[in-house]
Amino acid sequence: MGSALPLGDPAPVDGALPDDIAVDASTDFGVYLHVPFCRVRCGYCDFNTYTASELRGARQDAYADEVLREIALSENVLGARGPLRPASTVFFGGGTPTLLPGDDLARMLAGVRDTFGLTPDAEVTVEANPDTVTRELAERLADAGVTRLSIGMQSAVPHVLHTLDRTHDPANVAVAVAAARAAGLAVSVDLIYGAPGESLADWEASVQTAVALGPDHISAYALIVEEGTQLARQIRRGEVPGPDDDLQADMYELVDEALAAAGFDWYEVSNWATSPAQRSRHNLAYWRGTDWWGYGPGAHSHVAGLRWWNVKHPAAYAQRLASGDSPAAARERPDESARRLESVLLRSRIAEGLPVSELQGEGRHAVASLIADGLIEGPAALRGRVILTRRGRLLADAVVRALTA
Repeated sequence: MGSALPLGDPAPVDGALPDDIAVDASTDFGVYLHVPFCRVRCGYCDFNTYTASELRGARQDAYADEVLREIALSENVLGARGPLRPASTVFFGGGTPTLLPGDDLARMLAGVRDTFGLTPDAEVTVEANPDTVTRELAERLADAGVTRLSIGMQSAVPHVLHTLDRTHDPANVAVAVAAARAAGLAVSVDLIYGAPGESLADWEASVQTAVALGPDHISAYALIVEEGTQLARQIRRGEVPGPDDDLQADMYELVDEALAAAGFDWYEVSNWATSPAQRSRHNLAYWRGTDWWGYGPGAHSHVAGLRWWNVKHPAAYAQRLASGDSPAAARERPDESARRLESVLLRSRIAEGLPVSELQGEGRHAVASLIADGLIEGPAALRGRVILTRRGRLLADAVVRALTA
């Protein structure tokens, strides 16, 4: 059921923004739609997700209507501060969004479109478990306005999938990709590396299998052991080994080299695309710090420097909305120092880099030594931008510490 929500200030019952918040109509606006349902809980997962036995009265078949209630609330909240902005990106995440019927996903998207409108080139993404994707579902999503399917492949190697508690049939990844392509959807696949017992050869097999599928976009994330997960307990009991940092570094270099050879360019530490047009604009909006509203239990939102997050459990979420109240649990407004730190943390991860002019004090002085250590690109720094080298991507946390000293 995910980690605890952060602490923050109380959120008003009506969800209203503070009076002194100035919403910039020129800032892009994105929408995140969280679908918190999963058939089984993966041992490594720390997301806010729930299996059927954990719903405690919440109804999966009523979920689309509950989200539509929050969309209506957001119309009132944002409409009170000026004209509503059309959504430039919409992202259905989870959980497993495709556990819901295609018609429910379509109704949620229609709610966004009818309330805010979509920009003419809006990117609309749905995450999917390979076993849930059929040609009929892909066609229904495409008809509704979805533009991209993001398929949770994770690995092509059965014993790695077993270790991760992934239950899908590896062969169904290709079936899902074919269904998406037939419906005219762009395709992204997600991979995870560094699972207990996964060898470099296992990882290479997964990467080559993913490339052979011909996707437009690939994400590859290092396995992180989150406290409170089944995997963390297994490692603590000595049942499986913890991740090997050196092996994970080798795995990152392997995927970066293999994807470059296959025509992919990295645009964020863990993300590669076949062209700039195929980059995830929704995720880029997070890294650039633009505005978005997150709908659903535990979802986070950000508008004009204000952040808030919803109550976690689907039942509590439904009860708040049924009462006409905002589902927001709390909110915060980071000060300038915190915003500057976050900007360096996030924007240094993307290929367009971070302006050197935004660094202060010791952080700006650190640029020369980071160039000398091969962690950031020298020519780019001379042009005024901090851009990570491959070695810098492997040591991104150390780079951020130096830049924010």
